Amino acid sequence: MEPAIVNTKEALAKAYAQGLDLVLISPTANPPVCKIIDYQKFLYEQKKKEKERKANSTKIVIKEIRLSPQTDEHDFDFKLKHAIRFLQDGNKVKVDVFFRGRAIVYKEQGETQLLKFAEALMEYGKPEAMPRLEGKRMLMIIAPKK
Repeated sequence: MEPAIVNTKEALAKAYAQGLDLVLISPTANPPVCKIIDYQKFLYEQKKKEKERKANSTKIVIKEIRLSPQTDEHDFDFKLKHAIRFLQDGNKVKVDVFFRGRAIVYKEQGETQLLKFAEALMEYGKPEAMPRLEGKRMLMIIAPKK
């Protein structure tokens, strides 16, 4: 069927004769664009395309690693290896230093830990922002390098 400019009644009659539906495709065009198609099949195809588009989109996963202001060197290295693996898998890493009780007075130590962690991960990822304090936690998110 070739495109043609037809009045609405004629188009409806043609669609009815074929046992199909008249579907408005572009209402803003001048004249409006309609198609004679099976509407249920059209909806099915759209859902299928949407599902496919969703499946192909990447999901961002954020892995969390928690440190303390006095984290030991061995523990630091152990958590660093985990962070490297997460970044190589393409996940973001959220590193936080949790201050318990009066440990909040050691904010500088916490910030130093985070900066040291980010520096050790430089070849695998880059920090999205400088460390920031939220309540009793100091956070930093590191995104993988492409």
